[in-house]
Amino acid sequence: MGRSRNSGRGQAAVEAVVESVDGGLARLVPDRERPRAWTLLIDDAPQSHVDLDDPAYLSFEYQRRIGHVIDTVVPAGDPVRAVHLGGGAFTLARYVAATRPRSTQQVVERDARLVRLVRRELPLDPRARIRVRAVDAREGLAKVRDGWAGLVVADVFGGARTPAHLTSTEFLDDVRRALAPGGVYVANLADGPPLAHLRGQIATAAARFAELALIADPAVLRGRRFGNSVLVASDAPLPIAELTRRAASDPHPGRVPHGRELRDFTGGAAPVSDLAAVDSPAPPPSVFR
Repeated sequence: MGRSRNSGRGQAAVEAVVESVDGGLARLVPDRERPRAWTLLIDDAPQSHVDLDDPAYLSFEYQRRIGHVIDTVVPAGDPVRAVHLGGGAFTLARYVAATRPRSTQQVVERDARLVRLVRRELPLDPRARIRVRAVDAREGLAKVRDGWAGLVVADVFGGARTPAHLTSTEFLDDVRRALAPGGVYVANLADGPPLAHLRGQIATAAARFAELALIADPAVLRGRRFGNSVLVASDAPLPIAELTRRAASDPHPGRVPHGRELRDFTGGAAPVSDLAAVDSPAPPPSVFR
């Protein structure tokens, strides 16, 4: 789920591709400004934007912010082993493949019909070392070898909500198991006032990782609107200054609370266990208008 910075004219003659997938009705809508770019929506909720001519272009705000994380923790051009939980149109896997050739990546997307649609209409570069598994995110993560990944990205939405079993300390235990020492976990979190889900997710990550940061729109942090926040976690120090600089220069400038400020933001929220976990809140209909 995300907000695009595009609206314009250009691909008017190209029709949208509409197909039923396991998660609902998928639509691939041509970008009117970029000749071979598409937005994926499922039941009218924006999921991904892909430019086949320029896979390093990230249109959605939260995906750009995840791109900032990748760019600051993995040197440009250096290969990385990455696991993407939630595939959509494979936007971030394409980004890593374009900016860090020779990377080895695993994408876990449970919607097999969506995977087939994306592969057919938005084919991956055959030179990219991207393996796609059509299984549940937690099941796919369990198959990743211990210490294999330098990067784990969680961006899983079903019906515009993150499933409960991907929000718990037990889930993060498996993320940690899959990460190499110093590896980085990045999660796309969606919430609105009173931000109980976001606060709980930060507390959950703080129970499992030594270093945390959040990249978010100030209006979201103040509880003024529903939106996406990007959580970054690691056992190694995070590049806070560079993340702050990049987030501040975005078209919609973001803030990067960390350390004491981020702990205070949780307001004493408790870590979430499997037994207490619930799906993230549904966005209000106005979000997609």
